[in-house]
Amino acid sequence: MLTIKAVYDGIGFKPQQPIPVSENYEVVITFIRPIEDTAVRPPFEYGCMHGKMSMAEDFDAPLDDFEEYMG
Repeated sequence: MLTIKAVYDGIGFKPQQPIPVSENYEVVITFIRPIEDTAVRPPFEYGCMHGKMSMAEDFDAPLDDFEEYMG
């Protein structure tokens, strides 16, 4: 027997980890609780944080604390 985590999105099941089998298997599906009640979240999509973070203009500037090491 093999157990994996998956999320049902109302249309289909999205595995939360790789499925390590390549043959046909009989499965039993158990609905535990709504996803809002668990720590399991759907995976992030690429670009979902676009425009929500910024970097300081002086990010690459030398730090005064390390001046003696930069000789």
